[in-house]
Amino acid sequence: MRFVKGHGTENDFVILPDPDGVLDLTAEAVRRLCDRRAGIGADGVLRVVRTKATGSDADAEWFMDYRNADGSIAEMCGNGVRVFARYLVDAGLAPPGEWDLATRAGLRRVTLGPSGDVSVEMGRPELLGPAEASLAGAAFAGERVSVGNPHLACRVTGPVAALDLSRAPGFDPAVFPDGVNVEFFRGVGERHVEMRVFERGSGETRSCGTGTVAVAAAAAGGTGGGEWTVDVPGGRVTVVLDGATSHLRGPAVLVAEGETRPGWI
Repeated sequence: MRFVKGHGTENDFVILPDPDGVLDLTAEAVRRLCDRRAGIGADGVLRVVRTKATGSDADAEWFMDYRNADGSIAEMCGNGVRVFARYLVDAGLAPPGEWDLATRAGLRRVTLGPSGDVSVEMGRPELLGPAEASLAGAAFAGERVSVGNPHLACRVTGPVAALDLSRAPGFDPAVFPDGVNVEFFRGVGERHVEMRVFERGSGETRSCGTGTVAVAAAAAGGTGGGEWTVDVPGGRVTVVLDGATSHLRGPAVLVAEGETRPGWI
């Protein structure tokens, strides 16, 4: 099985080229690929498949089939979209420029050159009202945000580095029946926040693209927003909110490629 390894602000992925949709990608195979000790290691898998091979009539050539590290299927991944787009251009499967990708959360427009950062239109984040997370016996008030997938963005007063995210934060399953990505963020300047995230299906990750949009929207409080700088453990991204949609801009880096051993998966 051919693979490419890439990351966006250290949110890392195993990319599986499967243009004709012939790969039987099981949850167990995803878990083995993402295993950091016995596999390649990643926060998730990006299967690269032509949209027509999935039976979809979406008006985009390529579909991003994203899987979490535990094998579960996810609707969207902001860092993954950028890495996916960078792979397509690097592999000669798409030109530099501006075009749409199909995801389970709908079409996402990407803009990128032959190298450098990638920008993706993420849609309008929806603020859905308050909810609460618990961590190490403490309760944290947060805002429910949809960015095509569910988020709970919790503002904290102290440095996010001091939080213990070795265990999953608690939340109300009646409010989040499909699970939720939980972000903790703190303002560090004008339209500038730092954040950490515990992603459903993957645990704490070094970055979460949809999570950075959710945090910027929660920090802006539905006031339109403007341009926000979001620092994550793996680097820095820019989120632009204009009241109608959002854009996420940041790095997308391909680091290795190869083949798995025959019979390993």
